[in-house]
Amino acid sequence: MKIRELASWCDDYLEVERYSDYCPNGLQVEAGEQAQVVVSGVTASLALIEAAIERKADVLLVHHGYFWKNEPAPLTGIKGRRIRALMRHGISLLAYHLPLDAHPEVGNNAGLGAALGLRGAPLEEGSLVWGAALDQPLEAAALAGRVATALGREPLCLGPERPIRRIAWCTGAAQGALVEAAEAGFDAFISGEVSEQTYHLAHELGVLYLAAGHHATETFGVRRLGEVLVERFGLQHHYVELDNPV
Repeated sequence: MKIRELASWCDDYLEVERYSDYCPNGLQVEAGEQAQVVVSGVTASLALIEAAIERKADVLLVHHGYFWKNEPAPLTGIKGRRIRALMRHGISLLAYHLPLDAHPEVGNNAGLGAALGLRGAPLEEGSLVWGAALDQPLEAAALAGRVATALGREPLCLGPERPIRRIAWCTGAAQGALVEAAEAGFDAFISGEVSEQTYHLAHELGVLYLAAGHHATETFGVRRLGEVLVERFGLQHHYVELDNPV
């Protein structure tokens, strides 16, 4: 199919117009007209681009693309090398940030919740923070073990270790939403990254905070969206996992 048709369908499916984001969502680099072989991954690094070249992709689908707010505009240095590699090999870049965090079916939050066995939903309309109530209380160590099993890495746990009845989460760099989770009455909050002040906030708010990795919590969206493209349009799709400890 045509790359612009694919981009338009993804834009509509993910409802990109609903979001005021830190970057443009959708077709960021148009390097050809056709879309048949899609490689997906979390971040459009040079390593991922090289993996797409090896797989003879004509579309690279990512969560973290380019052209972020306050980023220098010139296509030089690292950004220049990345875009030059895409253009030389005819690989167009599709990138979806907040829309791919929030989508109720293929989004990162939906995927993380499912991986943890949680029946969750956004805290309110338009919120990027999801939450769920447990049928039975869960000890902190058991929740940490569930996260480690789902993501293949041990989370960093901060705050009080007490029985957990309500869990909130938001993938990526959402440690600042810990306060929102606490105010909404949750006992634990899961995100990707952690900051120095998060340690103090977790203890003072009385909420267990689990930093599970920015990359690890955001592998779900692009993988699932790629699978949807296979199901709907018959495209070839390869998800490439390039592990990142952050």
